[in-house]
Amino acid sequence: MQSNRIVLIGLLFLLAVPASMWAQRGRNNSMVSGRVVSTDKQVVDFATVYLKGTTLGTSTDAQGVYHLSAPAGNYTLVVSAIGFEPTEKAVELVAGERTKLSLTLTPKVEKLAEVTVSAGGVDRVKNSAFNAVAVDARALHNTTQTLSEALTKVPGVKLRESGGVGSDVNLSIDGFTGRHVKLFIDGVPQEGVGASFGLNNIPVNYAERIEVYRGVVPVGFGTDALGGVINIVTNKSRRQWFADASYSYGSFNTHRSYVNFGQTFKNGLTYELNAFQNYSDNSYYIDTYVEHFSADGTTSMREDEIEHVRRFHDTYHNEAVSGKIGVVDRTWADRLMLGFTYAHSYKEIQNGVVQSVVFGGKFRRGHSLMPSLEYCKRNLFTRGLDVALTVNYNDNLTQNVDTSSYHYNWLGQKKYMARQGEQGYQDSEFKNTSWNGTLTATYHLGEAHTFVLNHVLNDMERKSRADATSAISDYTVPKQTRKNITGLSYRLMPSDRWNVSVFGKYYNQLNTGTVSANADHIGSYQESRTRTSTFGYGAAGTYFILKELQAKLSYEKAYRLPTSDELFGDDDLEMGAIDLKPENSDNLNLNLSYSHKFGHHSLYVEGAVVYRNTKDYIRRLTDKYSGNKQYASYINHGQVVTKGFNLSARYTYSDWLSLGGTFNSMDAINKERYIPATGEESPTYNVRMPNQPYMYANADLSLFWRECLAKDNTLSLTYDNFYVHAFPLYWENLGAASTKKRVPEQLAHNLSLTYSVKGGRYNFSVECKNFTNERLYDNFSLQKAGRAFYGKVRVYFSK
Repeated sequence: MQSNRIVLIGLLFLLAVPASMWAQRGRNNSMVSGRVVSTDKQVVDFATVYLKGTTLGTSTDAQGVYHLSAPAGNYTLVVSAIGFEPTEKAVELVAGERTKLSLTLTPKVEKLAEVTVSAGGVDRVKNSAFNAVAVDARALHNTTQTLSEALTKVPGVKLRESGGVGSDVNLSIDGFTGRHVKLFIDGVPQEGVGASFGLNNIPVNYAERIEVYRGVVPVGFGTDALGGVINIVTNKSRRQWFADASYSYGSFNTHRSYVNFGQTFKNGLTYELNAFQNYSDNSYYIDTYVEHFSADGTTSMREDEIEHVRRFHDTYHNEAVSGKIGVVDRTWADRLMLGFTYAHSYKEIQNGVVQSVVFGGKFRRGHSLMPSLEYCKRNLFTRGLDVALTVNYNDNLTQNVDTSSYHYNWLGQKKYMARQGEQGYQDSEFKNTSWNGTLTATYHLGEAHTFVLNHVLNDMERKSRADATSAISDYTVPKQTRKNITGLSYRLMPSDRWNVSVFGKYYNQLNTGTVSANADHIGSYQESRTRTSTFGYGAAGTYFILKELQAKLSYEKAYRLPTSDELFGDDDLEMGAIDLKPENSDNLNLNLSYSHKFGHHSLYVEGAVVYRNTKDYIRRLTDKYSGNKQYASYINHGQVVTKGFNLSARYTYSDWLSLGGTFNSMDAINKERYIPATGEESPTYNVRMPNQPYMYANADLSLFWRECLAKDNTLSLTYDNFYVHAFPLYWENLGAASTKKRVPEQLAHNLSLTYSVKGGRYNFSVECKNFTNERLYDNFSLQKAGRAFYGKVRVYFSK
């Protein structure tokens, strides 16, 4: 740890000399600053701003603000952004003075449904040294996609589902899955918010864009992610009033609806309301082995016969409403908002952690209450100091019910048992209460230097109640985890051609709960307390080799602290392990990207190489048994090395064709050579980690017919596919070839057709997912839905 501190101090010292030189240079320059907005007064973020005939330029931030330094003189300022007509304006810069110049951009086509997005909805965040992309969600608002589905076209991202609507979802980024990837909404961590606000439940209309940071993560997020960060960015632009409503219906009796409306008054008072719901019977067919019941009470199952059966106990629904009220654009606050969110969910549980375990009466329900506070102010107390503060409280109650006296098979038949409980009698509830606080202070010293200080506090406590004992939990002992993560970074950006950042992070976690005294880690629970305190560090840089060719390199010594689910389980099917150690990893990323426009043609190509050396890797297993009951559990696995690459390409022609795709190869290899308990060499050393997709790809084609049948109407047709190479369910080198279980190779095809009327005011969509009706599998061979049809109607008004 001492050596880590020395390395970080050395990096900061090496940058101190050039930093002072650039500060001196900045005093001899003049500056032009301002805000860029659209004709409807919405902020235009990430717009390109440069002085014509020079190499001097910058981009607007999330509030549409830009600052650009240059020698004194007369220039032509040029501003351009995706989907807008470029604009030019003469400007005179006076030595040592700041000139204010705000500009308004005119949309190329003023139609909501025709947002022009480079790379088919994936826009490169170019000036960042971190490996990041932004998905423009506005282009997907007429589809029935959720936020998780919208991410599947991002290079390195793989969506893993355990079933239909409301099922467990894990997003994999460059081979890191699930809890290695952290979720934020407008920069606020979403730990402990409950299943209703999972990525697979939030409609894509909720977001304006989705930012994905792969691998090394900026200090501003204050997180302990190893794989990356997903940040959902909502529309915070100032609008007089707006209303957005949609409803969709589809296969398996699936209903989804969404309403969003709000208003901002001239005095800065603003309010906004979001509400959405999801409902589905999830009654799709699967192919599986079936246990048969005989009249004499005996059961039998043929291992050589797979039957086509319908899921019968998998209904899911959730409802959520979120309201905010506050003020914007005041002298003492750019934005001050009070919010409140309520969410409710109900889920019938059809099967266990593997598909062979069938339930017919087991279910789970819960609700969440989440008040929140948001404050941000640019130039607080002094010019260049920006502060953002968020605080939220989550009160989340979950109830697990398993009281049926019947044993079910996949035909929906049931057989009476002499006991209650299919998995084990249970009528329990656990209440998670958590506080999340985030403070970010950013200080801009001139144009070239930026310092960021971030601190995140997360405090979660679980209290449980049950009228029966559990093999995997002690309900009488409260469980608590408290995390503090502090980060400090410095960025040197002397020009738009290159910039470099160095950063350090301090991690602290305190856990209290129970640990089993038995060898099989089940039963005989004792109270326990664990504490973690450690430092991480890293650096990131980017350089434009040519105007259209960019390189990015980043490294981080990162830590991921165990989550509450890994520490405490779910008091139902998942066992916790409070003695888990934090994962620590050396992460290295190299990225090259090239973009070129010629006439009506546009081409974008990107490639990335990834290396991760992870120690104390937290691995999920499904081999824990208590009697005849099977549970999932978590352990620290000594060392896992991930190596891989991803490629992506996109071609567009004018505003009527877009064609592209991604290819990803990520190998996670077991590097734990010796078995800790015996010291013997592990038979799985240098073997690929099981149950992880390691090769996957996607491609898509979109066609647009502008002015279809009438002015301001657009017809669009999109085809996309997703491919996953076969991967082993268990260790691929163990057992006979004839008995090895593998998740088979899969290729899914989807089609969607959208017709937008009056510039996107009225929208009608139809979709067919998996139209070739392929057998699709994911986590532990849990089968997903076959061919499905959906329709959606959406209306949008704004002023």
